[in-house]
Amino acid sequence: MVEKLTTINAARIREDFPVLKRYVNDKPLVYFDNAATSQKPKVVIDAIVRYYREYNANIHRGIHKLAEEATLAHEEAREKIAKFVNAKRTEEIIFTRNATESINLVAYSWGRANIRSGDKIVLTIMEHHSNIVPWQLLAQEKDAKIEFVKIDGNGELREDEVQELIDEKTKLVCVTHASNVLGTINPVKDIGRVAHRYGAMFLIDAAQSVPHMTVDVRDIDCDFAAFSGHKMLGPTGIGVLYGKCELLESMPPFLGGGEMIREVHTTGASWKDLPYKYEAGTPNISGAIGLGAAVDYLRGIGMRNVHDYEKEITSYALEQMKQVEGLAIYGPMDVERRVGVVSFNLGDIHPHDLASILDEEGVAIRSGHHCAQPLMEFLELPATSRASFYIYNTKEEVDVFINALEKARKLFAR
Repeated sequence: MVEKLTTINAARIREDFPVLKRYVNDKPLVYFDNAATSQKPKVVIDAIVRYYREYNANIHRGIHKLAEEATLAHEEAREKIAKFVNAKRTEEIIFTRNATESINLVAYSWGRANIRSGDKIVLTIMEHHSNIVPWQLLAQEKDAKIEFVKIDGNGELREDEVQELIDEKTKLVCVTHASNVLGTINPVKDIGRVAHRYGAMFLIDAAQSVPHMTVDVRDIDCDFAAFSGHKMLGPTGIGVLYGKCELLESMPPFLGGGEMIREVHTTGASWKDLPYKYEAGTPNISGAIGLGAAVDYLRGIGMRNVHDYEKEITSYALEQMKQVEGLAIYGPMDVERRVGVVSFNLGDIHPHDLASILDEEGVAIRSGHHCAQPLMEFLELPATSRASFYIYNTKEEVDVFINALEKARKLFAR
């Protein structure tokens, strides 16, 4: 077991999340689907409601009081996020809809300007579809090649393949910081060094890491990082692309239209400075404000505390799950090498059936391929069940989860 190092009081934190008071099928809700989306604390909900109630207006365009207040709140949120990931400049934070759009922005704006026929893009077999499909589209268009770093029997990237696949032909390396299936925390700083040694750009999908641990983009030295607000206590429909300023300045716009332009004439147009060059049209103002409130909430707890508490819960869950007969767990068993995402299968019970049975007990988990079909094919699995934890989950909830698994096992053993 992990030594208790945290100051988190999960019972107290749970009071901040209205939805956790719900009952499902007459059972208290046990929400273990945090890798798909996290629940929202009252301060985030209130921040969004306050915007619509008190100063709803479009930003950057009006000089009236409401517009000024909305613009200030929106840009304050950007500053909070920049500090949260330790960006060098606030202008390096681009608001998008989600991590998927952030990655597509890089594929469209940087990729189409820089990838050529014969170039190589290196991914890993554990990537989410969001960090595969944009590169497949780009590679098909540009006649480039994609290669995948495989994993070992422990669910961790093979270092020998990292060294072997990244070479002089590599122009881009894209790696998930933490797997949404295996929970594996990848050594992105080391991989980035290899990429930069060959002059390749380095992008990390940080959707499963930024909500759960300290992520310092300058220390990692990634060129781009993508993450989503809804996985880190914020609202849906708001995401972030971090990019080094010199790269963002050199890239063409992603979308054209209002707000991203400096001037438009019949003969052409010029673009605004960063970050607005990549934020065409009216943005998700309330989403950015809500994400800013979520960052405040997480900073108030402390990301070291968040990570330590999740290790404690994950360690307890893994120990209990190992006692369930016929249950197979995928990914590292060492909680120092994983986030609180545990994929598993229970005997020959289909994951969808298992998820339905657990739902009857009030336990929410995820089932399916988790938008990671190449990984499932590599593991020779059609699907898995997945439990994922966050700061408001408790060991008592883990016990409910284990009891539900035992009920399912006995039901299908008849």
